[in-house]
Amino acid sequence: MSTLCYLRHDSPVGPLLVAASENGLHAVYMSRQRHVPDNAEQNWQSASHEHPAQLAILERAMQQLDEYFAGKRCDFDLPLDLVGSQFQRSVWKGLCGIGFGETISYGELARRIGNPNAVRAVGLANGRNPVSIIVPCHRVIGADGSMTGYGGGIDRKRFLLALESRTMGRAAEPEQLMLA
Repeated sequence: MSTLCYLRHDSPVGPLLVAASENGLHAVYMSRQRHVPDNAEQNWQSASHEHPAQLAILERAMQQLDEYFAGKRCDFDLPLDLVGSQFQRSVWKGLCGIGFGETISYGELARRIGNPNAVRAVGLANGRNPVSIIVPCHRVIGADGSMTGYGGGIDRKRFLLALESRTMGRAAEPEQLMLA
């Protein structure tokens, strides 16, 4: 595995820890997010010109995140370098197939990846998504339409869904547009 480099980036959902290898984007973690690797910043290197490939990916990722939050980007065009089991990677690939502003249930995601009986496992893999926002795990909701768990917190999930709704020109509830 190549050297992992990171930068911190301010966003409307709080500071983001963004990491990349020379092969692609490796992580986008929010503050207080579940499943952040222990000692990530101590094990990764601060991005610098000594690692031009990683720095280029990180700068591109931050630009695209800024465009997303400004309502000017509906999808991301970044190389990904995700580490996980084959099943997790299949779930994360399935997440990338959920359209901007669309929500689906965990059961629907399980069906889409060809494993309809793996709803709980899909939920666990969804929660371990290392590239939040870019791999849109926030677009998965409960079968009854409820805002179920999100590694970055339910308030952030509501915020992201409201942002996408507003970007698409649909009305969002006023409380969804503010982060508590």
